[in-house]
Formats: sequence, structure tokens, C-alpha cells
Amino acid sequence: MPYKRKSHGRSKGGKGRSGVVQCGSCGQMIPRDKAKKVTKRVSMVDYALSKELRQKGTYISAPVTTKYYCVSCAVHRGVVKVRAKSERHTRPRKRRR
Repeated sequence: MPYKRKSHGRSKGGKGRSGVVQCGSCGQMIPRDKAKKVTKRVSMVDYALSKELRQKGTYISAPVTTKYYCVSCAVHRGVVKVRAKSERHTRPRKRRR
């Protein structure tokens, strides 16, 4: 059976077996190196209140949450895009803020 990707869709290299993580959407157990990792800062304070506090000079910490998604859930949520066959071999550019 032919395969699509040289890496079989993983970023393992020659490391052997990797640990598993649970998908944040469907709960499926997937290898850590195959999962799509999403980190996001979550503010505990309302936006209007935090804007006012920042003007006063207050530092508001926002903890970082990390979620892992399986490939199908990542495509469904828009974390990764479906690319044409000719575009699959090029790496997409990372967005800079």
C-alpha cells in the first residue's frame, strides 16, 4: 500500500515510541508528535476592565493553556488547513504578530 508522507504524518524522527495525549475536542488518544498543539493565553479579567487597569499601570497575568488536537479535529476547527496536492511539500509560513 503506498503512503502519502515520508514521515507518516509524524515528527518523530528516529526517537522510537512517543507518549500519547488526549485530543481536546473528541477525547481520542493520539501520539504526542502527531497531535497539533495549540497554546493560548487566557485572561481571567474582562476586556473592558483589563483595559482600564492597564491604563492605571497594573500588570495582569494571563495563564497559558495548551491543548492538543487530532488531525481531523484540527482541520475541523481551522487549526490546520487542507492544502492542494502541489502545496503539501512546502511548509506554510508562520503568522507573526
